[in-house]
Amino acid sequence: MSLTKGADGLAELLGQVTGFIYPNEIEVHWSILIVVYPYVTGLVAGAFILASLVKVFRIKEVQPTYRLSLLTALAFLLIAPLPLLLHLSQPQRFYEILLTPNPTSAMAMFGFVYAWYLMGVLLLEIWFEYRRDLIELAQTSRFPLNWVYRVLSLYSKDTSEASLAFDRKATQVITIIGIPSAFLLHGYVGFIFGSVKANPWWGSVLMPIVFLMSAIVSGIALVILIYMVRAGVRGEPIDMPCLDRITSYLFYAVIVDFSLEALDFVHRLYQSEESVKILGSLITHKLFMSLWVVQILLGMFIPLGILVLAKACGFGAELRKLLYFTAVILIQIGIFATRWNVVIGGQLFSKSFRGLTTYKMEVMGIEGLLAALVLLALPFVVLYVLLKLLPTEGPRGKALSGATSTARTV
Repeated sequence: MSLTKGADGLAELLGQVTGFIYPNEIEVHWSILIVVYPYVTGLVAGAFILASLVKVFRIKEVQPTYRLSLLTALAFLLIAPLPLLLHLSQPQRFYEILLTPNPTSAMAMFGFVYAWYLMGVLLLEIWFEYRRDLIELAQTSRFPLNWVYRVLSLYSKDTSEASLAFDRKATQVITIIGIPSAFLLHGYVGFIFGSVKANPWWGSVLMPIVFLMSAIVSGIALVILIYMVRAGVRGEPIDMPCLDRITSYLFYAVIVDFSLEALDFVHRLYQSEESVKILGSLITHKLFMSLWVVQILLGMFIPLGILVLAKACGFGAELRKLLYFTAVILIQIGIFATRWNVVIGGQLFSKSFRGLTTYKMEVMGIEGLLAALVLLALPFVVLYVLLKLLPTEGPRGKALSGATSTARTV
């Protein structure tokens, strides 16, 4: 009898223990590089969705950012695989996922999704959009740039109205195909996490949708940020009707994103599975600052309040620009915190649901903070080169919406 009571008492005491973690669970395998990867990929999808508003939905106010959105998506897409490659123990063997495809592995299929979106969608749309400009630049530029433009145009010389009409039609068709492709590109990242049923922080059917919606938010905010900074550096006026329209879309996207994340949270509480206690401890202790303060307060509520203030109070153009600029910076911080909370947060609790661990990020090293900062800066370097090579505006500062305007150098 006493042994039974003793066992019951021990079981009751063990049930109160929340700090126990097995020795083989103390390592966080996915570092900050895997945080950077979905963040950069999301920017690609969001920037492309913004560009599609012009070609597919015929929203003329957004025209000044169309080409900028395409080049932004390309710059970030070129860098997107690097975090994964650096994370691999033998990155020089990355090409084998294409030579020996494994359709049962969601991670292995990324190579095909990436290749399709890069070569089958984005590069094709940019080429048809810029074909006439490349031909004219090849004729007017000096050596060696003229040869660069000639190669980029694939030695095309036809600028007849029929060929230009075909370019416009091809761009529209490719954009229509590119919208679901962009959804697939980033939705599959959420699918990878959401399909891990053994991890209650990741295993949610809403994870791909949440990832996709937050990607749209971050991509739109990034294009707004680049557009404003570039206009300021070049001393050019900002198209306020364009900026007002894009920030309106950003406002609605943030609301939808917040609603989806709240729905996911309520769904977890309603299920009340055995992991609910450890997840509650996770979000109130380890992730309190990054989740509640950075992601929700700084990255969502405050930007929403700023956008409401800018839209409802009838401020002048200069004050609205300042408010928009502040809002998009906070949104970028919040979306990065979202990726951090998903990737790192999902590795901080034990598989026994009894304890929490800590991620100690190194500063140097291939998976350290410095490497992550370099990867975040590289797309902007690529974008700078692209903007130097390819025009985003036509003569007299009139923004181009298609391939029908005369090109000029940036």
